[in-house]
Amino acid sequence: MINILVAEMTDSHGRIPPRSVRTSYALGIVNLFPYLQDPYSEHGYEHYYDPEANTGYLAWRLKTVQRNTHDGLRGHSRPNPQGSPTTQRESLLIAEQLKDEECREAVSVIRHSTDESVVKEKMRATFEYRRKLVHDQDATSSVFDVFPRFLDIPGLIDQDFSLMFGDEVSGKFLAKWPSYFKPKVIRESQSLPFSLHVEELRAGCNPETENDHGWDSDMSALLLLLHLLPPTSRGHKKTVKISAAQAEDHLVRFVKHGASLTTFLEKVDARQPFLLCTGQQKKKVERFFIVVDNKPIPCNALTSVGAFDGLFKAHYVFSLSYDEALFGFYTFIQTTVYNIDVGSTKETKETPRVKELRARLLREA
Repeated sequence: MINILVAEMTDSHGRIPPRSVRTSYALGIVNLFPYLQDPYSEHGYEHYYDPEANTGYLAWRLKTVQRNTHDGLRGHSRPNPQGSPTTQRESLLIAEQLKDEECREAVSVIRHSTDESVVKEKMRATFEYRRKLVHDQDATSSVFDVFPRFLDIPGLIDQDFSLMFGDEVSGKFLAKWPSYFKPKVIRESQSLPFSLHVEELRAGCNPETENDHGWDSDMSALLLLLHLLPPTSRGHKKTVKISAAQAEDHLVRFVKHGASLTTFLEKVDARQPFLLCTGQQKKKVERFFIVVDNKPIPCNALTSVGAFDGLFKAHYVFSLSYDEALFGFYTFIQTTVYNIDVGSTKETKETPRVKELRARLLREA
């Protein structure tokens, strides 16, 4: 029974189900089978799941499943190389970090405070604790269980990324993409084989072209970069190769304003982060969300460039591998735009196509 319930739980709620879900399953067991209640425990179901101690049959089975599978928030289809978002790195943080009881008190303040400045201060003070959590393969609580304010306070991803790499690296995409890389990518896209979809993306980059159905100029240019660095099998015979147009759905999705995000996310089978845009038209997005583990994290960015900046950073903040179909695309952004692990080609596993495109773009006047 426990195996069946945990299998259904992880299928419906991900590899690390929220504490409330585990509790509801334990309660359901004793409600359906009253003779299984423990009369000496507070609620009668603690032997199936005790939310305070994180013990019980359901908790133990979940730990086994999490050790033997690689799915959800820290999931990877195969081990990731050094130089990837999942690499454990030394942070640039010099501020004092809270430990033990002080850390637990700060986590409680983060959960309940309505003052965003207080939340951000406590998030900074618990940064190292959070890094250990996202890198702990045996953790039975996701980072969203412990730090749920990621889901309602914009800017926390950017803050953690800056603590990892510094403000200079954190600001590189916004500083370099619009004026330097974007026009070069648009020019380079002229070499792509003709297709109506690529033509539509190029038209979207032209502000003088009427484009009621396509993306805005910034997102169109990012998708052109994806076509310049399309998905490859990377030497893995079992990997199913998809087209660049199909890979776009792994990067960004659009939901028309008024539609239910909850309903949309329930139907999405996406294991890696993607950008969710809402509005009346793709070229006039009203809100951006970064979807991680099927949870929408609000962006404080008002542009496609700013929202994508947050999406890229989310991989590092939550220790998430790149989507297999977007590996070349993200590696180019990582090394060439952010200059993270630049030159460490053996570690970052840059493909020849990534190196070739970088050489062409950087050589252009």
